[in-house]
Amino acid sequence: MASAELRDELNCSICLSLYTDPVSLRCGHNFCRSCIVSVLDAQEAAGGYSCPDCRAEYPGRPALEKNRKLRNIVKRFSSTQPGMKDTSIFCTYCTKSPVPAVKSCLQCENTFCNDHLTVHNKTLDHILTEPTRSFDNKKCSLHKKVLEYYCPQDAACLCASCCLVGEHRGHQVELLDEAFEKKKKDLRKYLDELNPQKVDIRTRVQNLQDHIKNIQEKASNKRMNVSKIFMDIKKQVEMAEKKALSEVSRQEEKIVSQISHLIQKLEIQEEELSRKMHHVEEISGVTDPIRLLQESDITVCSHRGHEDTGGYV
Repeated sequence: MASAELRDELNCSICLSLYTDPVSLRCGHNFCRSCIVSVLDAQEAAGGYSCPDCRAEYPGRPALEKNRKLRNIVKRFSSTQPGMKDTSIFCTYCTKSPVPAVKSCLQCENTFCNDHLTVHNKTLDHILTEPTRSFDNKKCSLHKKVLEYYCPQDAACLCASCCLVGEHRGHQVELLDEAFEKKKKDLRKYLDELNPQKVDIRTRVQNLQDHIKNIQEKASNKRMNVSKIFMDIKKQVEMAEKKALSEVSRQEEKIVSQISHLIQKLEIQEEELSRKMHHVEEISGVTDPIRLLQESDITVCSHRGHEDTGGYV
């Protein structure tokens, strides 16, 4: 609702469309530059100038001042309202205060508001169309006459002269309106044929997207399973490593304990030998033969081999 109200405030009162290059009169009313210039040009022929809104009169052609702020507001509003249709086509005969056209006459090449259209239809039976600025594409480029017929054989729009004396003479032609309706019917039929194809494509796309999702879910589950397997393997390897390291430590401790025990025995033997050697050295120093022979209770034996070291030394 707020957008519609703002749109009304930003519409030119002449063309009833958003302001284009808005300008202001001294009375404060705003218009599109092209709209107010057209009005002032028409009023100039009549010999007086006035505001189309408030009818304020001016002794001479009024100056037009650019309304930059209004132009910026319109620009910002337009950027949020895409697809707006330009309807600034005016009635050819409403020169003093332009009124939007409702129809265009292809023969007269004029546009009409409702009032002037009623007068036109009472006097002439011409072909009317939606309001347009360009009449060239509504007429035959060769004969400059209104296009009224359609040639299915050549897929071309024709004027009466084209049918009678042109290259389409003798062709089976249709009235333009009838061909238009027939074409619309064919297009609707074709559209009805395309809709199931579109639905089928959408279904296939959805199926493929579901298939992708299913594959991704399965891959995710497989990744989880692979991760679990390798975690179990890692745990088993870690346990085997701990067990192997523990066995090495146990064997190390056992062998070291045995060697330490043997070293202890050898150190005791070494201490005993040291004591004996010290005693022998004391006796050896005696000079009295009788004393040496009487006090020496050591039996001198031949040298024995080393004690068994268990293979460690």
